[in-house]
Amino acid sequence: MLLAPPGHCLFPLRRIHKPYSLSRTRTTRFCCRASMNLITNSDSFEVGRLIGSYGFMNITSSSGSPLGADAEYSSGDVGRLRVQDVGEGSVKIRLYDGRVSQGPLRGTPVVFKVYPGQRAGGNEADMMAANELNAHFFLQNNSNDICQNLVLLIGGFETKTGEQWLAFRNHGKASAADYAKVMSERVSKTRADGGQVWNNFEQEETIKRRRYFVTKLLQGIMRGLAYMHDRERLHQSLGPASVILNTIVERDAVYLVPRLRDLAFSVDIGYSKLEGDPGLLSEGLWRRAYTAGAFTPMEKRAFGIADDIYEAGLLLAYLAFLPFCEAGIMDGLSLQRLLESTFQLDIGATREYCLADDRLLDAVNFLDLGDGAGWELLQAMLNPDFRKRPTAQAVLNHRFMTVGSL
Repeated sequence: MLLAPPGHCLFPLRRIHKPYSLSRTRTTRFCCRASMNLITNSDSFEVGRLIGSYGFMNITSSSGSPLGADAEYSSGDVGRLRVQDVGEGSVKIRLYDGRVSQGPLRGTPVVFKVYPGQRAGGNEADMMAANELNAHFFLQNNSNDICQNLVLLIGGFETKTGEQWLAFRNHGKASAADYAKVMSERVSKTRADGGQVWNNFEQEETIKRRRYFVTKLLQGIMRGLAYMHDRERLHQSLGPASVILNTIVERDAVYLVPRLRDLAFSVDIGYSKLEGDPGLLSEGLWRRAYTAGAFTPMEKRAFGIADDIYEAGLLLAYLAFLPFCEAGIMDGLSLQRLLESTFQLDIGATREYCLADDRLLDAVNFLDLGDGAGWELLQAMLNPDFRKRPTAQAVLNHRFMTVGSL
């Protein structure tokens, strides 16, 4: 359940805002509600080994990315950021293995996401934990309509030191970033071992399996996002590290179930919310909306959805390139700069540039499927005009989302 390891980008960009006073009291944070039946007794869980940890960075100014100045990065990425005024945020999140030790779900494996108490993390940690809890509660409230492409929150509790422990069903520990890293290293090894004399049939089958796996991965991501948007929720932290996979074995792609996680920055876009106080976690989003000319609640809602689609477009590009290229040839931040800064979101020009580099040929060929369907979809999702970007359901219905599985 780790965010991207050192050497992998985390996009889109998000910022931890200044602390604020929570309106809710801690004693009611983990109230068990009958409609959802969260496990809120710490004695019902057993905590296992530490899996890892990650933090957030405060970005107060940047080099002018279209995404704005808000940023969320793993600590390993800090030295590579092209920004100014980068400071380490106070929120450090830890992840642990565990299981349910009693009750109907006894034996169920879980992953604990631990937000620090106020002494260590300040009020922003409470703010993020509360937002993630509320987002999952809302999305899981109807037990007859739970999306398999979102991680499942099964409980949580607060410790005496004020730490917030959220317990998620353990759907797997590998992320889409982990998958891309493993595959790119495999490409490097194959070519280092003499890829030029590799059996042509075996090479073709490997590429077909990879295309099928990535297509299934993209389908799952967009189903999860469509589910959220249909229920008036934005993700707002979508990237390769925010997608958890139950397998990264390409031969098992038929069993692949991608799941979205990391909803600490999720935004409620119900009209009643849009007309009220936006809240500090979403102030960056609505500032960008205002700059883009979205003023009314309807326009702001459309902008928020389009902002998620832009993030999904960057993720599509990431998954179309990194698993097909040698390690070190391309990374997420370099790819994002190539698209946004070098070619100013001109996807046709980006294709011509990539076509001239033999090391990127497999990625280009993947996006060329269906008479250039991948490039067409990428251009639509990254359209500079937010009003012209497709919905998540329209992305799912695009021919590129099936051509790779044929």
